[in-house]
Amino acid sequence: MPQVTGTRAGVAPVSGTDEVGRSGRAEAGEPAPALAAVRVSKQFGVVRALDHVTLSVHSGEILALVGENGAGKSTLIRILEGVFPPDRGEVFVRGVRQDVRSPSDAHRLGIRVIHQEPDIVPDLSIAENLFLGGFRRRAGMFLDRTDLARRTVTLLAEFGLERDLDPWLRAGDLRPAQRQLMEIMRALRGGLRVLALDEPTSSLTEEESQRLFRIVRRLRDDGVAVIYISHRMREVRDLADRIAVLRDGRLVAVRPTGAFPEADIVHAMVGRPIADLFDRGARRRGGVMLSVRGLTTKRVRDVSFEVRAGEVVGLAGLMGAGRSELAEAVFGHDRMLSGSVAVNGKPIRLRSPADAINAGIGFAPEDRKSQALLLLRSVKDNISLTIPDLISRLSFVDFSAERRIVKAQADRLRIKAPNLETLASSLSGGNQQKVVLGRWLARRPKVLILDEPTRGIDVGAKAEIYRLVSELAAEGIAVLMISSEMPELLGIADRILVMAGGRVVSELARGEASEERILSLAMAEHLTSSDAERTQ
Repeated sequence: MPQVTGTRAGVAPVSGTDEVGRSGRAEAGEPAPALAAVRVSKQFGVVRALDHVTLSVHSGEILALVGENGAGKSTLIRILEGVFPPDRGEVFVRGVRQDVRSPSDAHRLGIRVIHQEPDIVPDLSIAENLFLGGFRRRAGMFLDRTDLARRTVTLLAEFGLERDLDPWLRAGDLRPAQRQLMEIMRALRGGLRVLALDEPTSSLTEEESQRLFRIVRRLRDDGVAVIYISHRMREVRDLADRIAVLRDGRLVAVRPTGAFPEADIVHAMVGRPIADLFDRGARRRGGVMLSVRGLTTKRVRDVSFEVRAGEVVGLAGLMGAGRSELAEAVFGHDRMLSGSVAVNGKPIRLRSPADAINAGIGFAPEDRKSQALLLLRSVKDNISLTIPDLISRLSFVDFSAERRIVKAQADRLRIKAPNLETLASSLSGGNQQKVVLGRWLARRPKVLILDEPTRGIDVGAKAEIYRLVSELAAEGIAVLMISSEMPELLGIADRILVMAGGRVVSELARGEASEERILSLAMAEHLTSSDAERTQ
């Protein structure tokens, strides 16, 4: 059995054993892998996306596939599902070499891939989506709706959804988690043997994620081979039996999860120890830059806090605690019912985001694609969106000034794009986030609010965001950072505010904070709030 080692980017080689033999067939006495890629390579122009990758997944196993954006994960999955042909190498299904030339070939072999955006027909019903191409007819002509509804309810019941979903509900009205489950159900109908999930929890709540995890574990226990792609280390370690790491198109490590500490996974992915990710640098706290007193909206209640110049304040809490709602209120997006907001000692009247921007507040929202970016406009257009006053003279745009300011931000943030005219939609998640940040840095804000700034981006891009946040604080900007990943709050924040039930329930200094303490405070207050609501 071959050893898989990595030698790039200065990383000490991390080795692991993979079950695939040279032919992709099982060794003597071992069952054949459900799916195997053997010495697979793929090149796009001068870019080598995959370089002699040998990897397998067995029936009844969850294999996590991790790596930075551009590491080759998506290319490998697209080869396995028949979207791309490999330049070299072979694909084996249950020990038999297969030419997987299209997704229909993959489906015939029991291989299904569920991408971040599930492939559904929004204007058809749940039942019609689930059994598309497999309708039964009465008298050879008419759709047998009774039979279709019965089969749909049976399938929904397998997932405990028969009471939650009507078979004739329009699929476009489903939540992201329900769409993903519908894709899994459709795959099961076709004889599922291998299931690949690409960042499945990126738009799910904690409760929806836990339901998905239960289903994934059940599929594994039923003998399905699962390939699970995610940037979230905690869920990878909770779910996976083995973890495979790709870097620069090479497989640098494959290990059982229990023998692969998180620090080693990150080291293999990015080429440096995890301790180096949170380089806080030197910070000197100044005076109070953002002051919030008694802020109340329809969604938050009586919130008061301060952020000083040169300080990073983290905002922690469970889903629904009110963190994003608080950020939107401070930015003028939600109308204040009472309370006050001041920047650098000057009270501001927040009637709209324009008032916040004029006062020196910048805001990078949680969902960059739908709330921040103009996906079909260029990097240049997106960054210059908030600085018309800085790039115009007598109502005419000074294009040279625009290009100079935008290029300065693109260079500082190390935005990877062919040029400034590149569409935002074509960038990776990390580079899209940098574009959003560049927009605000071009205005030189006094206060910067970041809502889940590293959601859906790889570890390398996260490290760059952390570096930037530390740099901004060192320059005297007051940073309020919301994150659901407590290790990153603990690594970068000077203080942490814990929210629950629309209120700030506790403030922890850096030395006082721990994951356990933050969670216990958030949970205790959450349960108290929930109990109070039930008794009203």
